[in-house]
Amino acid sequence: MSNTVVGKAVSDFLRHLRERNASPHTIKAYSGDLANFVTYAGTRRWKEIDHIAIRGFLSQLYEKGLGKTSVARSLAAVRSLYRWLAQEGVVEQNPAKLVASPKRPLKLPRVPTIEEMNSVLDSQMPEVAAFPERDRLMLELLYGCGIRNSELTGINLDDIRLSAEAILIRGKGKKERYVPFGDSVKTALSVYLPERLKTLGQTRKNTNALLINRRGGRLTTRSVGRIIKKIAVAKGLSPDVHPHTLRHAFGTHMLEEGADLRAIQELLGHERLATTQRYTQLSMKHVLQVYDQTHPRAK
Repeated sequence: MSNTVVGKAVSDFLRHLRERNASPHTIKAYSGDLANFVTYAGTRRWKEIDHIAIRGFLSQLYEKGLGKTSVARSLAAVRSLYRWLAQEGVVEQNPAKLVASPKRPLKLPRVPTIEEMNSVLDSQMPEVAAFPERDRLMLELLYGCGIRNSELTGINLDDIRLSAEAILIRGKGKKERYVPFGDSVKTALSVYLPERLKTLGQTRKNTNALLINRRGGRLTTRSVGRIIKKIAVAKGLSPDVHPHTLRHAFGTHMLEEGADLRAIQELLGHERLATTQRYTQLSMKHVLQVYDQTHPRAK
């Protein structure tokens, strides 16, 4: 990083995050954001960095052409750094707390309709699917259980409780939860598991991973993203469909069909109900659209 006071602290903080097994995405994002902060702070000491200086840092990011989302993320990184410094007894106050986060425009993802999802899942896998039995199971799990991409690739064979029709999911911060699954997932599993066994036999590999590639290794999140996009496009869905879109679809469609917000929160593994409440906005958007298109007085 840098041998300045701030630079050294940032290096120590990032090392602390690695030791705590923080997500590689978080570490990568914080490294970039805090590198900018180190450059901005220069040779200043902690006492010389107040909330006005931090506002100056954000202004500089805007001048570089960064958007509100990126600036808000940089501020979050600086706040985390200060929280850790306070725990270590290096600083007494967190000046970043006094700086308001940039108001981000609420971008709601476009979610495929229930009909669109059914048409994808009720028909044959397209020719682009290199491992159709596995790819169908992936789609069924992402949409049928509302799990994250990283949770999907982390599933092991012994996490599946067939008799209970539930899967043990390891979520963010190593939190575990059981997620139920329905007949569609059960059927997809029964078709895929013999194919998985055959693949492992051919590659002479041995793994506990549920989802594997043709070489017998655990499927990566990047591969899942690529496969989902390919199938979505082949099935006539929007090219910006990715694994998280199916998670959004799960939450939105359950709400539209009358599920309780708390139950959805539990299933999605959201820590805060406020995160789940975004689905109310997604659902409301859909309701208003239907109203505008169908009510005689709205036309």
